[in-house]
Amino acid sequence: MTGQRDRWAELTGGRAGEEYAQRFARLAASGHDVHGEATFCAALVESAAKVLDAGCGTGRIAIRLAELGHHCTGVDVDPSMLAVARRDAPDQDWLLGDLARLDDLGLDPDHDLVLAAGNVIPLLAPGTGETVVGHLAAVLRPGGLLVTGMGLDAAHLPLEEAPVTLDEFDDWCTRAGLTLRQRYATWSGDPYREGGGYAVSVHAAPTR
Repeated sequence: MTGQRDRWAELTGGRAGEEYAQRFARLAASGHDVHGEATFCAALVESAAKVLDAGCGTGRIAIRLAELGHHCTGVDVDPSMLAVARRDAPDQDWLLGDLARLDDLGLDPDHDLVLAAGNVIPLLAPGTGETVVGHLAAVLRPGGLLVTGMGLDAAHLPLEEAPVTLDEFDDWCTRAGLTLRQRYATWSGDPYREGGGYAVSVHAAPTR
């Protein structure tokens, strides 16, 4: 046990599932592309890839990846979010679990890609970041990819300041045996520039 709630739980009280889903439904209805993360990830893997959506929320990305032909399992600690995911895609695999104890779920180390989008990393419980990254790396196959999206300032986070810097995050990845392959400023692939407020990072596991 970490002894602390994650920052997402502190912000929402674990009751944000329906509200979160409705927000993205409104965006989709107004013509916004709400599948940028899934499109980004699908371009990195071969067909029928095995994907873990860590901190999957209401399943928006995992469901889209499944529609694109990939085998996607979602994990989240918020039951209200998973309730929406299970309602919208009852045939997909949805696991209730704390990423700081991901090893308790018995996942095989054969995933082609692990995704932590939606500010999952900054919203973890304080002090658990390195542990979580280690767990995410441990379920990758040799050469598998860890893809993350995270805000780096208050403008890109539901927090007054960023609890994690890119240097800290990269250090956790290095300690987990991962190597930075690519970094962007958006899920559309815009170049990342030093000091930017948001980063999409692709780290790779060693090939053997």
